[in-house]
Formats: sequence, structure tokens, C-alpha cells
Amino acid sequence: MNRTTVSLIAGVAALAAVTGFASLSEPDASAGGDTAKTAAQLPVERTSLLCPAPSTSDLAETAYTSFTPVTKGTGTGGTAELASAGEDPAGGTADKSEDDGKKDDGKKDDGKKDDGKKDDKDGKEKAVLTPKEPGKPVTGEASGAESPALVGTAEGRFAPGWTVQQTTEVEAGSGRGLLGTNCTAPDTQFWFPGASTAKERTDYVHLTNPDDSAAVADIELYGKDGALKSTVGEGIQIPPRSSEAVLLSTLIDEPETNLTVHVTVRSGRVAAAVQALDDKLGGDWLAASTSPAGSLVLPGIPKDATSVRLVAFAPGDADADLKVRLASPSGTITPAGNETLHVKAGMTAAVDLGDVTRGEAGSLVLTPTEKSTPVVAALRVVRGKGDKQETAFIPATSPVGTRATAADNRAKGSTLSLVAPGRSAKVKITASAGSDGGTAATKTYTIKGGTTQNVQLPAPSGLKGTYALTVEPLSGGGPVYAARTLEAAQGGVPMFTVQTLPDDRGTVGVPDAEQDLSVLQK
Repeated sequence: MNRTTVSLIAGVAALAAVTGFASLSEPDASAGGDTAKTAAQLPVERTSLLCPAPSTSDLAETAYTSFTPVTKGTGTGGTAELASAGEDPAGGTADKSEDDGKKDDGKKDDGKKDDGKKDDKDGKEKAVLTPKEPGKPVTGEASGAESPALVGTAEGRFAPGWTVQQTTEVEAGSGRGLLGTNCTAPDTQFWFPGASTAKERTDYVHLTNPDDSAAVADIELYGKDGALKSTVGEGIQIPPRSSEAVLLSTLIDEPETNLTVHVTVRSGRVAAAVQALDDKLGGDWLAASTSPAGSLVLPGIPKDATSVRLVAFAPGDADADLKVRLASPSGTITPAGNETLHVKAGMTAAVDLGDVTRGEAGSLVLTPTEKSTPVVAALRVVRGKGDKQETAFIPATSPVGTRATAADNRAKGSTLSLVAPGRSAKVKITASAGSDGGTAATKTYTIKGGTTQNVQLPAPSGLKGTYALTVEPLSGGGPVYAARTLEAAQGGVPMFTVQTLPDDRGTVGVPDAEQDLSVLQK
């Protein structure tokens, strides 16, 4: 054995002693069925959330609500913080040479933003929100058109299921209404059916980069006749810890009433959301649809909806034929005249369903007529009449899974809608303590298969402030989908916003692993 080989073996042995090796143990087929072990579900240890800049209106009033459910096995340590996207968590501001002037001017202004918000030690702007303990919401506020996008990180006991709701009320102007969105985790691909560049619409794609290096993204648009040519949407750069708002109408020449927006990230990662503002019908945030799938559920259509438009897109090479069904409180029905929807490959299809719910809670269920073809979909929902109308969007969403969380619920104007499109299900709903006081409450509900139910919320006793809801399906039932509606009437306008409640990703599967030094001898 030569000296080089001895040195290599010694080096590998030293590395093994310092770091150890983990290997997955292959089950022995002869040992019976007990050797295969299911991955353990453990609490996540770190969560990132990004909130888009809330509004360009000087009349905007924005409320932020943060909540982390109490989760077993998290220990006692951890922190959470939500701060301006331009703020470096280590202190100072992020290095963004292109934007330094504009961004720093807003933060160095001696007015209300900085008053009392500087850390005396290093001059760093304090966080918008800093939760103190899981199980209790914490709130923050912002006003006007200069409120920035926010970047948040939660670690330890604050990470599992961390949820932040951004709710903005705009009293007048284009897009007036209640605009709500869940702050989302960064990713690399997003689908937004339901956007528009019609003359009455002003739609922006907000891209927020949480990392310390620049991200590069592409925006593709698909209309009723297919892909719309645009080079402007290619290679959009989002500086480190920054946000960019891209006006969709600048990407194409001709107006398009029903659009599907596809955001793909070439490098890095971003959070994406579409802000849709209408001159007459108000506005709201359009969240991303769940990943393309053959069957989709769009939960929580308000019972007093006066107009519902379904927008769908088939991203593959095959056309999609979908059955359209409404899950009502009494069962599943077929909307008259809209039994099916044909979606051509690479094209956006839209159909107006009118007042499809007819005074009852409802959720739309899309299934293939024969061959399953992946699609994405969203609903544009309108409440009110004449010049007192308001809009919200409901994207197709994934089931609740283990647990879902909704922050910023109020004593009045909060509605939770649950749908079990297949088998019946039992669901436990927990209302947290209030942000300013109150005692948590829990109720269990049974949702019959094929129905949608607007459940009576177990509001906290002695509630002060806002509270959070957690939705937990109990074992033995079918999948459950959920959406929460917030209402805030203003001047006769039925302002509202709807957020779907997919699984809050509070736990992650960790495979069984053990140290195996024998790998060094193979």
C-alpha cells in the first residue's frame, strides 16, 4: 500500500469521525413486513414568508397579522421577524446599488416610518412584526402608498405553520376594496389564471426576492388563442432582498380580457402574486393556482356572489375536457348550461357562471370527463350590484392535509367554508386567543361528502383584537378543502377577500436513518 493510499484512508476516517455518515437502511425482504419504516413527521425548523408591497394608493390602510400554531416537539427556542424587503437581517440595508437612492430615502425619512423604530445600537430599522409566543396572534399596521414588501423568517418553535396575512383596505379609486393575501414562501414556478390586461384592469405581477443574491425570472402570458409574444417579460432581474412590480399591460400590445400568467425563475427563488385592480369592480390579490392537475377544487364561493367567472389553462400538449360541478350544502349539482368546459392545449378558456351559488355556500369541483389532463384554474367572484360591486379571486388549491392556518379573523365578517368533494370528513377547528385578549376555543364538525358547509366559527371568549383559525382534518375521512372570507362593508360596497387554506407545511417527513461506517469499505 503506497503512501498516497494510506493518507487517503486516514483522511476519510478522520472525516467520518468528525461528521459521521447517514445511510438509508434497505429493508430485508426475508424479515417480514415490519422492517419498512414510515418517515417520521417532524416540525420544520425554519420558515420563510414574503409579503408583496400592499398598495400604490395613498388611501391604503394595511394590517399585518402573524400567527404560529402551538406544535408538539418544537422545544422552547426560536424567533420570528417580518421586516422590510430592503433590510439586511444582520443590520444595515441590503446592498442594492441600482436602488440605493430610492430605497434609502424612504427609510431615512424622519417622518412616521422611522419615528421610534430605530435600534439605538446599530441604527437598524425594527421589524414590522416580532411574535412573542406561538398560539397568540401579533399585529402590525402600515399606511399609504410607500409601504414596502416584507421578508420574514421564523425559526425553532415559531417555524411550524407560521402564517402571515396582509389585509389592505382602500376606500376609493381604481381597485378600491378589501385586498387580502397570505404571505407566501419563495418558489421557482407559479401559475395565475384569471389575470387581465383589459382596459378597465390594471394588473401587476409582484416578484419578491428574499435572498442575498439577485434572482432572474421570466413572465409568459397566454390568452384565448395561445402564447402572447413578448420579449419584455424575459430575464427580469430582482435585486437581493428586493421586490419588483411588473405591469402586465406593458408586456403585450393588445388588451386581453382573460389571461394566464406563468412565472418561471431562471436563477434564485422568488415569491409571486398578482394584484388585480378594476376601475369599477374593485380589486384583490390573485394567488397562484395549485400545480397543474387533472382534478381541481376551488372552495369558498360566497353565497351572495352575483357573478362568478371560471378561468382555466392547460399547460401541456393535450386538450382538457372537464366536468364542472358545484358542491353545495345539500350535495353536488351541475350548473345549468355549463356542464363541461373544453380547454385547448396552451390556451386560456373562460366561462361566466353567473350567480351559480344562488344564495347558498358553494365550491367548484373540476374533474376530467374521460382522459385526465393537467390544468390550472381560478375564479373571479363579484359581489354587489351597479357601482357598489367588489371583486375577489379564488385559485384552485390543494387539500388541507395535516393542518391549515388562517390569520386575521375578526369578531364580525369572517366566514370559514369547508368542502369534502369525495368522502365525508370530520374536522377540528380551533380559534386562537385574540391578539389583545381572549381564550382559545375548539369545535369539531362533520362535512358530508360532496358538500360545502359554511361553519359557525368557535370564536374565542372575551375576544379582543383578531384571532387565528387552525383547521385539522381528523383521521378516517376524505380530503377537505377550505377557504376563509373576510368582509368589511364601506359606503355600501360589500368589500371582501377570500384566502384558500392549503396545508400550512408545519411538519416534514424525515426518513429513518442510521450511521453506517461500512460505506467507507465499499
